[in-house]
Amino acid sequence: MLNVKILSLQYPERYVVRRLVTAAQQDLLSRSLDLELDILEVTDPGEIGKYAFVLVLPTLVINGKVACSGRFPSKEEVTEWLLEAANETKIT
Repeated sequence: MLNVKILSLQYPERYVVRRLVTAAQQDLLSRSLDLELDILEVTDPGEIGKYAFVLVLPTLVINGKVACSGRFPSKEEVTEWLLEAANETKIT
């Protein structure tokens, strides 16, 4: 299972990133890659500050590593990051 954190003070930004993550997960499922995600939305400024300097724009963290910060990634980017994290999880 991959741990995914979506960090932002603003709900609309978190919503967009959550939709991108779930769309990427569905894309992987359509390729017969069953990937379980534990998605957590973080709104606490102190917690967001551990990963990013910008509190309003979204930050995406996968398995404790910042994948993207300060912008909205594409679905293709999120899919690639999820695959990389899944492969790293299998190796360790």
